[in-house]
Amino acid sequence: MKHPLTRGAALVAGTATALAVVAAGTPAVAGTADKQQAAADWLAGELDGGLAVGSYTDQQGATVEYDDYGLSIDTGLALRAQGLKARKIAKISDALAGAVDSYTRGDEYDPEGVYAGPTAKLASFVVRTGGDPAAFGGVDLVERLEGLVATQAPVAGRLQDSSSYGDYANTIGQAFAAQALQSVGAEQAAPVTSYLLQQQCEVGYFRLSFAAADAPEQGCDADPGDPEQGADVTALVVLNLLEIEDPSAEVRTAVDDATAWLVSQQSDGGAFDGGPDAGVNSNSTGLAGWALGEAGVCGKAQGAAQWVKKQQAGGRDKALAQEKGAIAYDRAAFLTGKKKGITSAKADQWHRATAQAAPALENLRKVECKA
Repeated sequence: MKHPLTRGAALVAGTATALAVVAAGTPAVAGTADKQQAAADWLAGELDGGLAVGSYTDQQGATVEYDDYGLSIDTGLALRAQGLKARKIAKISDALAGAVDSYTRGDEYDPEGVYAGPTAKLASFVVRTGGDPAAFGGVDLVERLEGLVATQAPVAGRLQDSSSYGDYANTIGQAFAAQALQSVGAEQAAPVTSYLLQQQCEVGYFRLSFAAADAPEQGCDADPGDPEQGADVTALVVLNLLEIEDPSAEVRTAVDDATAWLVSQQSDGGAFDGGPDAGVNSNSTGLAGWALGEAGVCGKAQGAAQWVKKQQAGGRDKALAQEKGAIAYDRAAFLTGKKKGITSAKADQWHRATAQAAPALENLRKVECKA
């Protein structure tokens, strides 16, 4: 029996003035639009009825496919970030509207369960794509999300699952919740955002896991957890905070510090490490490059985009000829794909890598930033 979050909760930054974009309308690098369009075309072509198809290998070695709602949102957000495939985004939204409870609530093993991360991610997607989260698929996602926010100190503002499986809420869901609730002016927007900012450690990164619910101190500095942090969580927080209109001084400072930390983590070749168990990969590099580009750190964002581009299938890769635009998870996966194509066992990895890395390709275009 799997926790329901494995069924589709995929994934999914004091220098703001110095890093501001001053000219983003200069000519694009030749082929940039082609790279972006190819990635968008491939992502759109992988949808089935408006939903992304997830897969895993069962104990017998067979590939099992399922509707992956979290990956569908990642795909929609990637297409939105590139300003492409508006009709496909609408189809994703329509499909998700018919699956609100399937994504955010429990199954037959947890019939009363309501999950914070999926609810926050879906509400954020609806807001970002112009929908009404208070009336989506017949569900008030704002009310559902606010019902999962703790109101008593010391955990006031913290998201929490209501589930017989336990509480798996984390900083990624907290970031989506802050963006969604801030956008609609919800009552819990301020405490949710405040709790999110507590998860930023002194050096600038955001940790993934919260402190124990009964810990008297909930901030990262009191309980930093695993110090080996990858770029993914911090990049996702930055991307959500940058979506907040009229951010507070605290939010702006958090973005500055997180962005500075991301810059410090980039390799000379432009890539980012996903942590000790992940290594350098397109998911981490794509998300970090996307966040840096949105924050106006153009040179570093362009370096990440160049690295991602090298992992993208092109027309000259015979085994990947039908997969033009797809982005491999890492160099090893790309080289294997060039020989064998995208096998069913590896398809899920390519889907997730492309959805999270494709927006970084926007940064291939030439822009000017302040020093």
